[in-house]
Amino acid sequence: MQTNLTEQAKRLPRGEEAESILRSCVHCGFCNATCPTYQLLGDELDGPRGRIYLIKQVLEGNQVSAKTQLHLDRCLTCRNCETTCPSGVDYHNLLDIGRAVVDAAVPRPLGQRLLRESLRALVPRPALFKALIQTGEAFRPLLPAVLKAKLPRQIHPAKPRPPLRHDRRVLILEGCVQAGLSPNTNAASARVLDRLGISVTPIREAGCCGAVDYHLNAQEQGLQRARRNIDAWWPAIEGGAEAIVQTASGCGAFVKDYGHLLEHDPAYAAKAKRVSELAKDLVEVLRGEALEALGVRSDQRLAFHCPCTLQHAQHLGGAVEGVLSRLGFQLTAVADGHLCCGSAGTYSITQPELSRQLRDNKLDALESGTPEVIVTANIGCQTHLDGAGRTPVRHWIEVVEEAMG
Repeated sequence: MQTNLTEQAKRLPRGEEAESILRSCVHCGFCNATCPTYQLLGDELDGPRGRIYLIKQVLEGNQVSAKTQLHLDRCLTCRNCETTCPSGVDYHNLLDIGRAVVDAAVPRPLGQRLLRESLRALVPRPALFKALIQTGEAFRPLLPAVLKAKLPRQIHPAKPRPPLRHDRRVLILEGCVQAGLSPNTNAASARVLDRLGISVTPIREAGCCGAVDYHLNAQEQGLQRARRNIDAWWPAIEGGAEAIVQTASGCGAFVKDYGHLLEHDPAYAAKAKRVSELAKDLVEVLRGEALEALGVRSDQRLAFHCPCTLQHAQHLGGAVEGVLSRLGFQLTAVADGHLCCGSAGTYSITQPELSRQLRDNKLDALESGTPEVIVTANIGCQTHLDGAGRTPVRHWIEVVEEAMG
């Protein structure tokens, strides 16, 4: 695609990157065929090709409006289009650049600003978020249905974690909302890894990965959280930790991007690159191990929802399904497994109507094979799907841990 960026756009910190991404797009439109919002709305500007064109117009000095902002806001950043694109367009990075420019030019209404700032104030703080969840549980009968749907139907308490007793050590990202919504997920992961001869070293100083801030266009704040995590992990990395494990694929996708996002930071570029190299989704660790050591005995029927951040961002589609099949679980077929469930970080709150449509479509596909339980690999997807009150939805590692002999 030909571009004619303004001098101001070229001087942006990521101006050259934006121009390179724009030039790689051949405007073929294959991306629209797999874009969830384009399929729902049928508007060219609510598909990747149209959004790329909008960002190009903005960077070339054309007028930007609230309508431009809306079309960019409606993007799930599911990255399905990147999987489909024959030209390898780095769409999600272009979207981040475009959103920042548009938000600087178009002030948001007060209601939107308050919502986004509230999310940024609450979600990345585990203790505060957990306290809110506990308060919500106490007053559940009094809550309106829209708030009840945001609470987990059942919170499985965390089981005790095993002691540090193996030479092989990994770190684990504790996350922010997962500790309140699904506190047993990381504990179950530690117990499974312990059975395989791997100990999890706790690093309490590490916090939110930074994705919430970054994707709500507080990009520098998101990068600051990344830097704090790198500082927290670095002594253990120097001490020989073999991986930084994520049990939430949304966090994992962002941590794996630290190296790119901080490549121009002289103080952190090398460390960020190393952290991204060590970042592993839990399934990347497990699939290379002797899984028979787990002693799993189960013929449970499961449907697996593969999060967009696992299949499109981390390119691990089929990996969890492979592990579950090796362990003896029966997996039901899921039509259109590449499509987003509508969770997409904070999207279910900022774009509730589109999010609900996508959720209901996804649940119809997941339930078509009558599974006993739906399992997934991301806390956002888990909570969003379970909020419909239909088939129970859990993290896949908890189901594995419960089936261990």
